[in-house]
Amino acid sequence: MTSANDGLTGASDRNKIQRIFISCDIEGISGVVHGDHAAQGQGEDYGRARRLMTKQVNAAVAGAVQGGADMILVNDSHGTMRNIILEDLHPAAHLVTGAPKPLSMMQGVADGFDGAFLVGYHSRAGTPGVLNHTYSSRTVAELRINGTVAGETLMNAYIAGCYGVPVLLVTGDTEATNEASDALPGVKTVAVKEPVGRYAAKCLPFDEANARIREAAAEAVALIGKARPLLPPTPARFELRLMNTAMAEYVGLMPGAERVDTLTVAYSDDDYIKAFKAARVMITLAASADPY
Repeated sequence: MTSANDGLTGASDRNKIQRIFISCDIEGISGVVHGDHAAQGQGEDYGRARRLMTKQVNAAVAGAVQGGADMILVNDSHGTMRNIILEDLHPAAHLVTGAPKPLSMMQGVADGFDGAFLVGYHSRAGTPGVLNHTYSSRTVAELRINGTVAGETLMNAYIAGCYGVPVLLVTGDTEATNEASDALPGVKTVAVKEPVGRYAAKCLPFDEANARIREAAAEAVALIGKARPLLPPTPARFELRLMNTAMAEYVGLMPGAERVDTLTVAYSDDDYIKAFKAARVMITLAASADPY
């Protein structure tokens, strides 16, 4: 894999309006460690988690403003994408909320941004990270993009790259930030917790975590004009290893899908965004398979 963040281009033009896009997930928020925190409708635990999510994204917004950002768009990127509390969101930010959305976790990034932050992200399926999964914990055992094992950080960085937007900052647990550093050399990261297990973590004090995010976000804005976007592979091949054979059977019915083996289905297209959307359809089909 070739990363387009390996080098630097020209100096940032401080007279230009600086536009920051933020995709915010919930599993990588400090204090979030269990499915009850992440599942809508789970009562007090979920209600508290969404307040923590809103406060942590506010730290990123405040840092972006401190760094000189003029326009900030936040895309709620978890589950049904109705988690961030609008009335508590930093007043400098606009919010995209609800689902489905054509670009899912990256909805809005195509509208002309100078950089992207991925806040509250988690590590890919099969890692030791807190609440690790790749897009769907019910269906996806592993995702490969052109042969590289990928999580949501890499998958979404490629989406940003399709529109010329570099990922400047990633926050989450240590597994998520290590994954980001491997995929995006030079990216700023903030680890807000250290995994103890899939459902346990050693967390930074919340105010300290937010202070670190604010500082890193301000520094990340200074990378505008220097960091390069991560360009997606062309053609793009999404290969999904699913949880059981029935899921692969359902997905194999989709026109254009390639049944690789009993558990694995793939889809290729010259256009990365089309291949990504096809992968989302495959995941939806997999979820429709009757459980045993």
